[in-house]
Amino acid sequence: MLAIQIKDVKTFMAKLLNADTFDSFLLEEAQIHTYNTFAIEGYQNRDFYTKEELEDKEVFPYEYSQWKDMKGICFQLIKGKKVPIFMKIILHKKPEDAYTLLEEGGAMSYAESLKAFVVTIKYDASGLLLTTGTSFSTFLMDKTADLLWDNAFRRFLTMTGIDFEEV
Repeated sequence: MLAIQIKDVKTFMAKLLNADTFDSFLLEEAQIHTYNTFAIEGYQNRDFYTKEELEDKEVFPYEYSQWKDMKGICFQLIKGKKVPIFMKIILHKKPEDAYTLLEEGGAMSYAESLKAFVVTIKYDASGLLLTTGTSFSTFLMDKTADLLWDNAFRRFLTMTGIDFEEV
């Protein structure tokens, strides 16, 4: 697990909400506290789709909504003259990207038990904090996959020009 303080909140938020920087992620959850408290559950409601749509990978490719489809909604809830009181967004790396990371890191033995590589974005009066994590279907003593994800996320932030420091 990695805890990261974002140094330039405005630039980060522009990359999160207005650019394609985080489009390779899925939304698990978003909580936004402004003039109201808004909660978005990213888990897609299967009952909304027909059987055919559920089988069509273009219509229903993931269990969670893609961030690229949800960021505009979040932006609409946040935009204005005042910043949110609190915000928490939980994103998952897309499964195919997670498996590629495991494969490149020589850790495919974890693929079957990996549920997600996760990043939690939390904003409040103290600033903007990102926390990485891994979710497995079973407990693992070995932290190889966790370290792969932490290192990959550091590289991602650096490559996208996001200024940060580890805390």
